[in-house]
Amino acid sequence: MDCHVEKKPEFSKNIETIVLVGNPNVGKSVVFGFLTGRYATVSNYPGTTVEVTRGFSSFNKRKHLVIDTPGINSLIPMSEDEKVTRDILMEEKDGVIVQVADSKNLKRALLISTQLAEAGLSYILALNMLDEAKSRGFSIDDKKLAEFLGVDVVPTIAIQRKGIDRLKECLRHPKKSNSLLRYDDRIEGAIGLISDLLPDSSLKRRFLSLMILSGDESLKEWMKKHLSQEKRNKIDSIVKETQFYFTEPLQIVINRKRFQRVGEVVGEISTKESSTQSKLSGFLDAMTMHSFWGLITLFGVLYLIYQFVGNFGAQISVDLLEGIIFGQYINPWAIKMIEFLIPIKIIQELLVGEYGIITVALTYAIALILPIVTTFFIAFSVLEDTGYLPRLAVMVNKIFKVMGLNGKAVLPMVLGLGCDTMATMTTRILESKKERILVTLLLALGVPCSAQLGVILGMLGILSFKAVLIWAGVVILVLFVVGFLASLIIPGKGSDFILELPPIRMPQFSNIFIKTTARIEWYLKEAVPLFILGTIVLFIFDKSGILRLIEEIASPLVVSFLGLPVKATEAFIVGFLRRDYGAAGLFSMVNAGDLNPVQMVVSLVTLTLFVPCIANYFMMVKERGFKISLGIMVFIFPFAFLVGGILNFILIRLGISL
Repeated sequence: MDCHVEKKPEFSKNIETIVLVGNPNVGKSVVFGFLTGRYATVSNYPGTTVEVTRGFSSFNKRKHLVIDTPGINSLIPMSEDEKVTRDILMEEKDGVIVQVADSKNLKRALLISTQLAEAGLSYILALNMLDEAKSRGFSIDDKKLAEFLGVDVVPTIAIQRKGIDRLKECLRHPKKSNSLLRYDDRIEGAIGLISDLLPDSSLKRRFLSLMILSGDESLKEWMKKHLSQEKRNKIDSIVKETQFYFTEPLQIVINRKRFQRVGEVVGEISTKESSTQSKLSGFLDAMTMHSFWGLITLFGVLYLIYQFVGNFGAQISVDLLEGIIFGQYINPWAIKMIEFLIPIKIIQELLVGEYGIITVALTYAIALILPIVTTFFIAFSVLEDTGYLPRLAVMVNKIFKVMGLNGKAVLPMVLGLGCDTMATMTTRILESKKERILVTLLLALGVPCSAQLGVILGMLGILSFKAVLIWAGVVILVLFVVGFLASLIIPGKGSDFILELPPIRMPQFSNIFIKTTARIEWYLKEAVPLFILGTIVLFIFDKSGILRLIEEIASPLVVSFLGLPVKATEAFIVGFLRRDYGAAGLFSMVNAGDLNPVQMVVSLVTLTLFVPCIANYFMMVKERGFKISLGIMVFIFPFAFLVGGILNFILIRLGISL
């Protein structure tokens, strides 16, 4: 169905809003990138931790604000992400909707199309990933689909920019769908009665009535704001009376009708032929999901990631940036210039001292962490683009259930091996508040960042393989035990594990570049200011004597309970600033002969489970709030020492030699 295009469109000074919606992993971000270019802002939706990306662009003689919403499976929210998308659609009443659909998963996409039609919104359907659908043997008649829906349907392969220009042309004259469903007579009667009680809004009263009948709890605040108590009571009575005639919840009855219609449409407009998927892709697809070879593949992938991030990123790149560029050039030059330009000693120390903004905060953020997270972001983008990450989540789903989580939690946990600060931010992908708190706790407790892990493995390399197994075994056991117990204590419900498995494919360089660049920009904006703030706090603590007081208070615990030299106390204190600094402090003690093998293992286990770095703590406050973050810290500090003390007692009592 071709789009109607005016020959001489008039220029409008008004900014038109374009809202991108669709299921997760359908290419919305790629479409967003081509519509807006590089310039975008990422911010939390008010009152939530859900990110919404916005960008401006100019085409069709108009200026546009493009909003990339979180991926959804329905406009009736089951998660915070879906609620945010629904709220944006309610707010942007004059906006144009672009629904991006995965061509090989039409049923899932057309459920949203049905709801957009019922909501009375103007939209365009972008049939994306046509190449993947074709490789699986799907043939789609987009013109026939456009006739069914009554809106423009644009076939696209976003990563190749195919169809983007036509999509822009269709945005000139979006249409409202005329494809509306008729439900059971009793439901239709209830829709009419509820509609008469509702005010006008950006969404049709018919759709709001269906949302209320489906039990949408997130609408209660809106109803309180716009309806009197009397009308709300009437609506509740209508819902209860309607439910009386059905043995199943109304949401199931309504959705069954939608799925029935969607199935009929898909049967009319698509055909399935023999797949043209390559033998290699099919082999890799089966390999990654096999009960045995899938685990071998998993360990192989994790090993390659560690080599790339841990060796090239955390060692070679960091040595170059921190040791040479910052250590030999930038910091010495900065110290000389500051001392020459600013004669006030306290300001000199604030900028280039032991806890200086330049010598510590910027060196840490740029020279140490940036190369690590950059290499991890590259590796993460490759895994994302190949389609392996969903398979990884499936492989570990049963294991993570022990901790009250599902397979999706593996993504921030793996990212934590790069940087826990960034991983804490990515807990936003988890659907329930309970899961986000639980993963934040486990990240802070026992997932060492690659900088710390590199130093730890360097120390363990001096010891026997038995020492490595004890360290890893204790940390993993603690994670599972704490995760299991915390899942019983933390209130709330988990989410169902529903995850699409895309085909294994060759990663696209352009995709990797765009995703990595966006994430690095995100890191620089979000994390670097926290490093600076954390360093200023430590500077104040140092000058006020609080750091020395903490050392004096903690020393008896370190010496008596952990069985470590008093000097090890300093490593734990500095470890709060930088996890790897704490490990490096222990490493220097090893080189000086101050720690025996048992003390090394005890100190490494304690430090791994010890409080996260200050940057991660501030990120926890930002994401989870002050009370929850403080509660996590209050738990971790004594717990890490408790585990270390018990391990010290067991090793000495059993006379285990390392």
